[in-house]
Amino acid sequence: MTAPPSPIPRSRENPERRTEETIITTNKILAIVTNVREYEEVGMRTGLWLGELTHFYDYVTDSGFDVTIASPAGGYVPLDPESLAHDVLGELGTDRRYEDREFMDLLVGTRKASDVNVEDYDAIYFTGGHGVMFDFRGNDLGELTANFYESGRIVSAVCHGPAGLLNVPLSNGEALVKNKNVTGFSWAEEEAAQRANAVPFSLQDELEKLGANYSIADKPFETHVASDGNLITGQNPGSARAVAEAVVTRLQSR
Repeated sequence: MTAPPSPIPRSRENPERRTEETIITTNKILAIVTNVREYEEVGMRTGLWLGELTHFYDYVTDSGFDVTIASPAGGYVPLDPESLAHDVLGELGTDRRYEDREFMDLLVGTRKASDVNVEDYDAIYFTGGHGVMFDFRGNDLGELTANFYESGRIVSAVCHGPAGLLNVPLSNGEALVKNKNVTGFSWAEEEAAQRANAVPFSLQDELEKLGANYSIADKPFETHVASDGNLITGQNPGSARAVAEAVVTRLQSR
C-alpha cells in the first residue's frame, strides 16, 4: 500500500495556494476601527476617519459581502471631527451614512477584535484616522492579522490603517510587510495635514524600517493602491474605495 503524502510543514506552505484549496468562503469581511479619541501629546481630537470606513463598506456590501466592525478594545468608536466637515462628508455618499441611524449605531458597541474567529471571515480591513496610530500596533491585532494572512485570507488597510501591520511577525519570524509592496499615509501628507508634530511616529518610516517596498502616488492625496498577493494597502482617505475594489476583485477571482 502506498503511504499517503506527508502534509506540507506550515513554514513552507504558500498561504495563497492554501486559500484556493482549503478555505471555505464566508462572504464576510472584518473591518477594524480605532477606539482612540485624542492625541497623546497635543489637545486635538481624532478618531475614525469616517469615509475610510463608509467608502469601503458601501462598495463591498454592494458586491455581496457582509461586514463586521470591530475595534481593539470593543465598544464605542469616536469620529475624527475633520472627517465630518461638509465637503468631506459629501464624498461618495458618506453624508448619507452619517445620517443613517442604523449604520451609525454600529459604531456604538463594536466587537472586541481579539474575540473574533478568523475562520468566520474572508478578509480583514484596517481603517484609518490618526487614532489608529495609538491602538493598532498592539499584540492582539498582530496575532490576529498573522492568522488571517497565514491562513491564506486577505489583509488590507488604508491611510494610517497600515499601522496595524507594523507588529505582525509571521511563523518564519519575519515581519508581514518585509519585501512586500505596501503603501500608507506618507510623511509629506502628514506635514500637509499639519499633524507632523502630533503623531507618535512616521508610518512611512516605520514601514520602510521593516523592509517594506513602500510606494506613493505622484502627488500627495492622489489615489494609490499597492497590492502584493493577499496584502492590499491604500495610501490615503481617497484610496479607500480603490482598496475595496481590489479586495473584491481578489475575492471574486477565487
